Amino acid sequence: MKKYILCFCIIFWSGLVAGISFLEAPLKFQAPGVTLPLGLGIGQLVFQALNKIEIVLLVLILICTYQTSLKNLKGLLLFFITILLLTDTFWLLPLLDERAKLVLDGKPITESFHHILYIVIESFKFILLVILGFLNLKDLSHENRH
Repeated sequence: MKKYILCFCIIFWSGLVAGISFLEAPLKFQAPGVTLPLGLGIGQLVFQALNKIEIVLLVLILICTYQTSLKNLKGLLLFFITILLLTDTFWLLPLLDERAKLVLDGKPITESFHHILYIVIESFKFILLVILGFLNLKDLSHENRH
């Protein structure tokens, strides 16, 4: 049962990242009547919720894989996904939230690389989740044949 939960969590998580980070986030600013402050406010709510869901999914995945070694590919992928999520949670998202608050308060902001870095991290996290998901599905499929 753990392996099914594991596969579900990984695939669900990769779908959330794809749908929110790569689809919803850029498209909301193209909707009629969505101003920069409105889009930023929506973005803050959505990405805070996504981050909380990602943390829950990571905890479930770690519970399902508590005996996984960092010496194998799946363990390494999970390690890097964890590092990327922790970087988002404790450093990058708070920084981006502060920048959004400045814009919402009408204060000027200087240019920064943080938004591009977030996109790069999300891209890597997505790719690693997809690879990890395929590896776990492959193992599950292989087990079901024997």
